[in-house]
Amino acid sequence: MTDAADQLPDDLASAHSMILAERAARREAEALAARAQAVNANTDALIARLRLEIEKLKRDIHGRRSERKARLLEQMELQLEELEADASEDELAAEMAARSSAVRAFERKRPSRKPFPEHLPRERVVIAAPSNCPCCGSAKLAKLGEDVTETLEVIPRQWKVIQTVREKFSCRECEKITQPPAPFHVTPRGFAGPNLLAMILFEKFGQHQPLNRQSERYAREGIDLSLSTLADQVGTCTTALKPVHALIEAHVLAAERLHGDDTTVPILAKGKTDTGRIWTYVRDDRPFGGTSPPAALYYASRDRRQEHPECHLKTFTGILQADAYSGYNPLFKVDRDPAPLTQALCWAHARRKFFVLADIASNAKRGKNAAAISPVALEAVKRIDELFDIEREINGLAAYDRLERRRRDSQPLAAELQEWLRVERAKLSRSSPVAEPIDYMLKRWDGFMSFLGDGRICLTNNAAERALRGFALGRRSWLFAGSDRGADRAAFMATLIMSAKLNDIDPQAWLADVLARIADTPTTRLEQLLPWSWSPSTGRAG
Repeated sequence: MTDAADQLPDDLASAHSMILAERAARREAEALAARAQAVNANTDALIARLRLEIEKLKRDIHGRRSERKARLLEQMELQLEELEADASEDELAAEMAARSSAVRAFERKRPSRKPFPEHLPRERVVIAAPSNCPCCGSAKLAKLGEDVTETLEVIPRQWKVIQTVREKFSCRECEKITQPPAPFHVTPRGFAGPNLLAMILFEKFGQHQPLNRQSERYAREGIDLSLSTLADQVGTCTTALKPVHALIEAHVLAAERLHGDDTTVPILAKGKTDTGRIWTYVRDDRPFGGTSPPAALYYASRDRRQEHPECHLKTFTGILQADAYSGYNPLFKVDRDPAPLTQALCWAHARRKFFVLADIASNAKRGKNAAAISPVALEAVKRIDELFDIEREINGLAAYDRLERRRRDSQPLAAELQEWLRVERAKLSRSSPVAEPIDYMLKRWDGFMSFLGDGRICLTNNAAERALRGFALGRRSWLFAGSDRGADRAAFMATLIMSAKLNDIDPQAWLADVLARIADTPTTRLEQLLPWSWSPSTGRAG
């Protein structure tokens, strides 16, 4: 056997050449490894992107298949974000490794980028052409064309002071002094423009950024706006916007059908916080082909007593879609004045109770502590999903067409479901986990069957749940409302912001325009300021 030392060259030149060859081979191996890693990272990112696109297409075609679908998409988007970052990092590492070796650099196949929006301003930067040919030195150059590379850039927020000059004139004849009126400010003796006020309001109530955090950020930008100053602006703007809020409130309560729900909101009390409530009532006629614009109405309370929904809906007559909260029961009584409301319960609530017992994915994560999957709950979910499949097909049709389809296809399925639930319930003991969701449905069966008698009724109350999602996420930022009036103010502004969102309007731009125009708008023309009557082309925001 030959020793490796015997193969080493004797002369220095040969040894130097061997060292260089080994270094080159090592660099090439490292480049190949980096390229392979980049290929794998790109493949993972591509697979994640395709899965996300498939799920989005399924949602567009079939609608929301469950209340967990939105969270699934958010998780997939977060995973794609990390994989894309890893792929870009590995691609750059592979490119740097390939520079010192003979290995070809790896280039990712990225999805085609959409062109930048046409409304963005373009700044043209021309790189000076050479005055002489770099090859022969001749000055006889003729332009053949040009290549344009577009780079998306952002200008940091700019603050400015608008000086409104009002010149004074005196009359030579009567000695009277004339001067134009001072510009309007929403706040008395105010100094903030409508765009600044709209930004403060939207960041606090739409982006859940408390005023103290806004004040600190403005200070870092060189603008001293104290917490008390910002609070003054918020309070005064709320007063100025009351006429618009009143119109939205009247519009919502004039609906034929409302979605109702509530969520907790901590409200500061002496030495503690009370578990208060934010109530929402959403008008959205689009599922049954209605042409009235959607809007959302919010109220706040320190508790959940039934007197609150009674007060909120004292003038409303129609259909109330909600959960089985007993506080709504007085609204459905026959002797209610002016008229009893029609109860429509949420099938998503009922399905969720079964889904928890049949969620195979969540159960797998629990490992040894996982409970057995309930076959009864799994079958119930499948039967309820058959009703949801029909609802996705008739979403947006006229109420009459929806009702016809339901009586033909949904009614037999609902009757079979009721009979099946009764049979299965008779087999179960009182302590069985699946007995509770079965009893929940059977005891309230008439409320669940309301959708078979009116095409305007939806199968779920998801519209109200979506309207409360901002509060559920935002309370992690602002922790609690400082007072009852603070909670009322949050509900007030949420009404304006959510109504704008439901009509696909930028809330901040809309608020800025309304604040700029509301003082000069007659009462008879205030409806022109409502979100569904406003558009960026007609508004003067900005």
